[in-house]
Amino acid sequence: MPLQFADRLNNVETSAIRELFKLLGKPGIISFAGGFPDPAMFDVEGIKQACAQALAEEPGGALQYGATEGYQPLREQLSAFMATKGAKDVAPDNLIVTTGSQQALDLLGKCLISPGDKVIVEGPTFLATIQCFRLYGAELISAPVDGNGVKTDELEKLIAEHKPKFVYLIPTFGNPSGAMLSLERRKKVLEMAVKYNTLMVEDDPYGDLYFGEAPPPSLLALSGSVPGSRDLLVHCGSLSKVLSPGLRVGWMIAQPALLANAVMCKQFSDAHTSTFAQATAAQYLKAGRMPATLANVRKVYAERARAMGDALTRELGDAVEFTQPAGGLFFWARLTGKGGKVSDAGEFAKRAIEQGVAFVPGAPFFAANPDVATFRLSFATADVEKIKEGVARLGKAI
Repeated sequence: MPLQFADRLNNVETSAIRELFKLLGKPGIISFAGGFPDPAMFDVEGIKQACAQALAEEPGGALQYGATEGYQPLREQLSAFMATKGAKDVAPDNLIVTTGSQQALDLLGKCLISPGDKVIVEGPTFLATIQCFRLYGAELISAPVDGNGVKTDELEKLIAEHKPKFVYLIPTFGNPSGAMLSLERRKKVLEMAVKYNTLMVEDDPYGDLYFGEAPPPSLLALSGSVPGSRDLLVHCGSLSKVLSPGLRVGWMIAQPALLANAVMCKQFSDAHTSTFAQATAAQYLKAGRMPATLANVRKVYAERARAMGDALTRELGDAVEFTQPAGGLFFWARLTGKGGKVSDAGEFAKRAIEQGVAFVPGAPFFAANPDVATFRLSFATADVEKIKEGVARLGKAI
């Protein structure tokens, strides 16, 4: 007798990116597909010392069950970490620790979305967000994005028309767009939150990965300048892209009522994020190694991003258009079809695999009206020479 699965599963399908990984076993293939940090950037020695320190100072706390809200020493360190980024009034009790920022999104779905609720996301946006929110029955509305992030004039029209449960944004070096929301638009987002009494969710896993000048302050850091906006803002952070995704340490900052319900839902799912991982992260932050780690990561990724931008211009010419990213892990590009070149990124991806290089077509990143000419490239895990070779292969595939 076949199993009768929950109706909610009819709203989602497996990740197009995860499915693509099945094709990457071909020897010699160069992958620009994943959204992973380079493992060579992990501060293994620092993490090793943090582990040892966690076991030496408080072995019971590191190895025992813990509070669902999070390991208190880590909450204190994250509060201090947020202060270095301009959010100076985030007390430890204002945040909960999550199992990666991915869990924060799941908790938002559980706490806020009823079937049929409307949620506005960027077009394009993080694929797992689309899947997560649809799993809980959301009707997703897509807000257009350009090189300066979400188009706030268009966003305001959508908020006024649809009256969404909340708006989900990745303002700084978004995945997949790589776009950075301008300071002017950030202020408009906060003003819209107050004007329409609409919750804004800021996902910020990439904000520390800038290549030159620091990006504008986060929505959270700016919220003090827009009266009333702080209670209408959720901020999700993560150590995955800057320290280690294997630790699975993220956090969520929100108003007390939302945090209380998120803690209740988290109790049902995993009781708490790994206390050992939390204790290790707390010791790492306490040791003061993060600034040097970030400086190294920024330098390496900036070099790779420059190499990819130069190679795309050299090898693909006017067959592709893109905005050079100022941080993060991704290029977002669009095929122009000029000169009779391929204009469908799905077809381009198949040709690229035949040439020994992989990337992700852009269509799955859209909640509605997908642009089939778009695609995402990650420069994080390939060194400069592999980037040059991989983009040269793309030139042969186009």
